[in-house]
Amino acid sequence: MHGSSEELPLVVRGLARRYGSKVAVESLELEVRPGEILGFLGPNGAGKTTTLRMCAGLLEPDSGEIRVDGCLLGREPLEARRKLGFVPDDPFLYERLSAREFLDFIGAIYDVPAALTHERSERLLERFELADAGDTLIETYSLGMRQKVSVIAATLHHPRLLMLDEPLGGLDPHGARMLKDLLREHADGGGGVLVSTHLLDVAERLCDRVVILHRGRKLAEGRFSELRGVRHDATLEDVFLELTRQPGTPA
Repeated sequence: MHGSSEELPLVVRGLARRYGSKVAVESLELEVRPGEILGFLGPNGAGKTTTLRMCAGLLEPDSGEIRVDGCLLGREPLEARRKLGFVPDDPFLYERLSAREFLDFIGAIYDVPAALTHERSERLLERFELADAGDTLIETYSLGMRQKVSVIAATLHHPRLLMLDEPLGGLDPHGARMLKDLLREHADGGGGVLVSTHLLDVAERLCDRVVILHRGRKLAEGRFSELRGVRHDATLEDVFLELTRQPGTPA
């Protein structure tokens, strides 16, 4: 049975992807558990965005298996995609629609009843301080406003899994706090969150566990206290830089 609380929001096994001779992701194993926010960290080019796009069904893996809330993405793509919400690093929005029109469109795609779409949209537009601008065309929106609309669209159908690629870009501190609160509420409700971010101080405060990716391979995984080990004064930045330091680079 799909969607039970016993299913993990995301399970990745042996995931691999190449671009020509370049290895983007190699033999990746990953789990997002119910009730947790998993931080996905790594230098530029580490394979984070490629992994998220594969998990969202936007990019075909060369090999491996992806399960979203029990649904095998390769075998049940439509059902699996209904169980996830994805906020890419460069969200695509229909700029000639207003936010309310765009959210009505997203609700229809996911077969959310119109009345329920309206109720959820209004609540989230109000929460993200977009209600007054909800009938204005998206093409007039700032980067932060577009990011908020993208987040609302990703959560509108109440997916079990939320995935976000650098979601804090363009958000002011108040907007960032609203987003972090929303992600924590989603996890506390039994969902799972996978968030890619370069902001290590944010990851340290927000995430329950982190995965550090480098050159397409998983270098480390665990709670921050586990990664820090005996270095009780170390920050996540210290751990990250030590793990991803190039050979020959001074410590």
